[in-house]
Amino acid sequence: MTTPDVTGSTGSTGLTGLTAPGLTAATAPGLTAPDPNGVPGLTGQAMTPRPSGASQGFSPEAARRDVPILHRTVNGRPLIWLDNGATTQKPRQVIETLAAFYASANSNIHRGAHTMAREATEMYEAGRAAVAQFLGAPAPESIVFTRGTTEAINLVAQSWGRAGLGPGDDILVPVLEHHANIVPWQLIAKQTRARVVPVPLRPDGSIDQDAYADLLSVRTRLVVISHASNVLGTVPPVREMTALAHRYQAKVLVDGAQAVAHFPVDVQDLDADFYTFSGHKIYGPTGIGALYAKPEILQTMAPWQSGGNMIESVSFDRTTYAPVPHRFEAGTGHISGVAGLMSALNWLTAFDRKAVADYETQLMAYAQQALAQVPGLDLLGPVAERIGVLTFTLPGHTPTEIADWLDGEGIAVRAGHHCAQPALAHYGLDAAARASLALYNTREEVDRLVTSLLGLQAA
Repeated sequence: MTTPDVTGSTGSTGLTGLTAPGLTAATAPGLTAPDPNGVPGLTGQAMTPRPSGASQGFSPEAARRDVPILHRTVNGRPLIWLDNGATTQKPRQVIETLAAFYASANSNIHRGAHTMAREATEMYEAGRAAVAQFLGAPAPESIVFTRGTTEAINLVAQSWGRAGLGPGDDILVPVLEHHANIVPWQLIAKQTRARVVPVPLRPDGSIDQDAYADLLSVRTRLVVISHASNVLGTVPPVREMTALAHRYQAKVLVDGAQAVAHFPVDVQDLDADFYTFSGHKIYGPTGIGALYAKPEILQTMAPWQSGGNMIESVSFDRTTYAPVPHRFEAGTGHISGVAGLMSALNWLTAFDRKAVADYETQLMAYAQQALAQVPGLDLLGPVAERIGVLTFTLPGHTPTEIADWLDGEGIAVRAGHHCAQPALAHYGLDAAARASLALYNTREEVDRLVTSLLGLQAA
């Protein structure tokens, strides 16, 4: 995997000074130094800050030691987790943070006057700053917490799209996209009488850049792009595509759900107008994610959901809204999720991000060569710029049969349409099997995958 669209990342510098006073080893009983003989996940130093620029280097073995679930068995075999495109497994630091928050720091945020409310609020806003730093965003106020990428995209569609789109406007959507980056635009296009225009793929799984350039016009109001494909692993030239879209005054939304765990991201370098990601794809909890938007755009957007927390004042005569980003965070947020997400970012950025990316690139190349040993196996999308997503078919076996066989060997892969039916249809398919790699996967696990597939063919 190479990363032509990311430079100047803050990812490897560490997240410093972001721990709330109420969530440190010194003040929270649940955040003491790890007890190696204790129950995993109930003790730990999950949110203790480290010095700026600190890095542990990287090895997959070090990462694996931190992830308890990787040491369980499934069907009597050691678990091999190759379903990272669906969700990543969680390091003990994240698990411990969640337990410690509920054990010693649980409170609602923003409106309480007591000590724990202040501490929880400080932690929550420190999490916002951590996400901003992780993405290279200009300020914490440009970050909105959401339930994940899907909700973030819907927020942009309904809040920005209702005012920003109109009859005759074009929304360019590559065939490569996840359903979460297709369907919201179909819905808002129907509401605004805009038009969703698909951008075709080349046979290798890359976006047809000539077709993209031809489809751009003065009618183009929005371009949406996945920073990395969940079904083919394709990493498009996002920076170049964004620059071209901006020549036509179009906005660009980048779906970073599959990208952020694999390589550093700098939203200002990309010049993205919107950038989204999900916590559970980057070793954090489910139910938490983030939307970055350029501050000048965010200021123009009206609330999407309404209720508590997003208001400044309410009366039956007139209601005014809170400043950004709070006007987009109605109700009680996923407070523990923010704590867990901050812990996940701390864990990931403690490793040398370049070393992680290099390792994953080497592992993917090894996996491609190893899978070539399986007679008849067809690996989709041989594009050069990609992350470790290996989607394939095997003659004589349905994707579900493949996944069931592998599960019997303790190997978890995904089977189905992967919420990317147009991309699979490009290859004449309605389903495929998918093995997706992460920093804690190893060559030995790839070898077991290949051996199991050969066993399936021989059965």
